[in-house]
Amino acid sequence: MKCPYCGYGENKVIDSRPSKDGLSVRRRRECLRCRRRFTTYEYVEKTVIYVTKRDGKREEFNREKLKQSIEIACRKRPISGEEIEEMVNRIIREMFEIEGNEVKSVWLGEKVMKELKAIDHVAYIRFASVYRNFKDIDEFMKEFETIKRKESEQK
Repeated sequence: MKCPYCGYGENKVIDSRPSKDGLSVRRRRECLRCRRRFTTYEYVEKTVIYVTKRDGKREEFNREKLKQSIEIACRKRPISGEEIEEMVNRIIREMFEIEGNEVKSVWLGEKVMKELKAIDHVAYIRFASVYRNFKDIDEFMKEFETIKRKESEQK
């Protein structure tokens, strides 16, 4: 494991503990060269899952790609990295409960939107605007108004 700050290849584990959901191990590490600390996560490697895109193409599921798309939607929002990790883990857990080794990208996108909608409406709108590929401002405003109406009903 290379240090993300200086690129040195040797470090020591300072703390190790299972995540809340028990699907990963969180490790705090310290670089032996620059002494900076960083966190890594260790996961059990499961069978390969394929994602079928809207155009019919298949590609291997990439956990980091999923996490990165969620992080982009959550940028500058009050959502911790740990919350994002938990969200990704929940989505992946559901994905592995599906029979077979293939999921549709539509299913995956809807799961992400459901998770984001539950924790932050701005992050949800950001993701939805890219995922749903709104054609114009009217489609965007319609989705925004739906969220606004549901939020005021809950108060």
